[in-house]
Amino acid sequence: MMGPVLVRLRNPNREVTMPGPVLVSVLLDRLDVNRESVLVVRNGTIVPGDERLADDDVVEIRPVISGGAT
Repeated sequence: MMGPVLVRLRNPNREVTMPGPVLVSVLLDRLDVNRESVLVVRNGTIVPGDERLADDDVVEIRPVISGGAT
């Protein structure tokens, strides 16, 4: 039996599970996260909003850091 999608969020750090399969854009809507303000990373690779996440995927949602080099 497949498990849900595990989502690791940053700032604040927490983990939630969501039933899959689910599109990244739908996942962010369910979490009430602004898609423009975060990166969704699966296995070290940024995934676009139209990517479908499968059961048992583990993704990390990281805030986009804006600003230049210091």
